[in-house]
Amino acid sequence: MDFSTIQFSSAGGVARLIFNRPDRLNSFNQQMHEEVAEALRLIREDGSVRALLIGANGRGFCAGQDLADRNVAPDADMPDLGYSLETYYNPLIRALRELPMPVVCAVNGVAAGAGANIALACDIVIAGRSAKFVQAFAKIGLVPDSGGTWVLPRLVGRARATALAMLGEAVPAEQAEAWGMIWQCVDDAELMPAAEKLAAHLATQPTRGLAYIKQALNASPSNSLDAQLDLERDMQRAAGRTEDYREGVTAFFEKRQPTFKGE
Repeated sequence: MDFSTIQFSSAGGVARLIFNRPDRLNSFNQQMHEEVAEALRLIREDGSVRALLIGANGRGFCAGQDLADRNVAPDADMPDLGYSLETYYNPLIRALRELPMPVVCAVNGVAAGAGANIALACDIVIAGRSAKFVQAFAKIGLVPDSGGTWVLPRLVGRARATALAMLGEAVPAEQAEAWGMIWQCVDDAELMPAAEKLAAHLATQPTRGLAYIKQALNASPSNSLDAQLDLERDMQRAAGRTEDYREGVTAFFEKRQPTFKGE
């Protein structure tokens, strides 16, 4: 596939998926959904990729759905938004959560609606100081989607999540960091260098072990303590049989830095 709504590349164990509709604040249309889905498929099939970096061109990260792609004129049949979620947004969120490697997201400018929740579905989020996160759905009579009603209460608590969803107020990057919504807020000029450095570091780490960590944390909210203990047992058993574990222990005793291969 020839990409036009995104830029996609891979080097040094890091895949880079950059939203590239800056004239539309990187809002999603059908073509962009299809190109992102294809990029994620290529990442899953490429054994050399050990981390994914998501970013965006232009002055904003993603404004969510491109409303120009929808026809809500008075004489038109109303669109089936549930179909849009089931066909495009929900598979995207599931793919990011299930990808067996760390996903780093660099947020520049506004991340609104589904754009905010796509960012929050990533594993580690870094935002430029001018960035802001907006649950814009209520302003047009909709419900936060793309996992927003699931992830927000878990990140910032029920009270803040309810207010953010109902009021649609913007959360500046510094406040998002203070609330635990994101990992880090950095100066705008440092955003991509910091995200690149982080992704490059993660690509050198024990990839299967990181994938198990991600899987365990994803399962935690719906598990009882007993179920989570059992899951940790099973994952630790599997992690303990990887070559990266052997290398990590060997390097520890040899007093050197380990060389992980993601195996």
